[in-house]
Amino acid sequence: MKAIVVKPGPRQPRLSWEKVPDPIPGPSEVLLAVHATAVNRADLLQARGQYPPPPGVTEILGLEASGVVAEVGTEVSGWRPGDRVMALLPGGGYAERAAVHAGLLLPLPEGWSCTQGAAVPEAWITAYLNLFEEAGLKAGETVLIHAGASGVGTAAIQLGAAEGARVFATAGTAEKLAACRGYGAEEAFDYKSRDFAVEIKARTEGRGADVILDPVGAAHLRRNLELLAPSGRMVLIGVMGGSRAEIDLALVLGKSLRVIGSRLRPRPLAERTAIVRRFRERILPRFGAGELNVVIDRVLPILKAEEAHQVIRENRNIGKVVLEIPR
Repeated sequence: MKAIVVKPGPRQPRLSWEKVPDPIPGPSEVLLAVHATAVNRADLLQARGQYPPPPGVTEILGLEASGVVAEVGTEVSGWRPGDRVMALLPGGGYAERAAVHAGLLLPLPEGWSCTQGAAVPEAWITAYLNLFEEAGLKAGETVLIHAGASGVGTAAIQLGAAEGARVFATAGTAEKLAACRGYGAEEAFDYKSRDFAVEIKARTEGRGADVILDPVGAAHLRRNLELLAPSGRMVLIGVMGGSRAEIDLALVLGKSLRVIGSRLRPRPLAERTAIVRRFRERILPRFGAGELNVVIDRVLPILKAEEAHQVIRENRNIGKVVLEIPR
């Protein structure tokens, strides 16, 4: 088969579409004929050698994919060849075929293309996991979504609004701010020119936010902690804005705050399959009901993977960047 192979480059890694050995699925896995995959920031980090795959996982990039089941392992039940599916992957999506544990598959909703399906698993499960299972967001609470126009951000805004929460967001351009409002944010703030903590406190009669979903890290930490309401929860899912900052522990203690670090990919397989199952039960039907919408910024052929990475690197996307695999 062919897959993207990462090679050193003068400024950025080169992503070359080359022949590689076919994956061999185990008894509890299926062989997925990949029709589309999507780009995540973790792919950019891995390509630069800063986020290696877990032990035993392929070095091929790609944390989510969609396609058709080609083969099923001897211990697999509930799936058969020809099924159209989405897959949450620990790696391997930038390829013509991928071996996937059956518990990490989701059925492709009726009428959806594989291009749509590829934009769901990593982004939407990350948003679901961290809003509801880690932070315990409930109807009536207030949530702030940083990087609101990203793949995870556009998913989180919709999930929070559908749950009945008050949703606020941050972003860096007028177009992205408008997109955040369009997907359900009550208001969105340009973090470069407006103090989101002051703005949200003014709109919540001084209470602040019950939950903050933050992929930024150090750059927002002080204002996040000041903004959190008593018993508030901040879930850190990235450190795009730096990894080192001072923390006022008296503020954390005085308001009974919780600061939660959360990653999806390194979790044990049993934990990831359980999360996928709960996502399928609680969230997936809402797509069919029209409550939730996949947000795709652009679709490119896998041969333009480097261009796709550049779009993400420069923060030019609203929603997901999808890569289609030639058949």
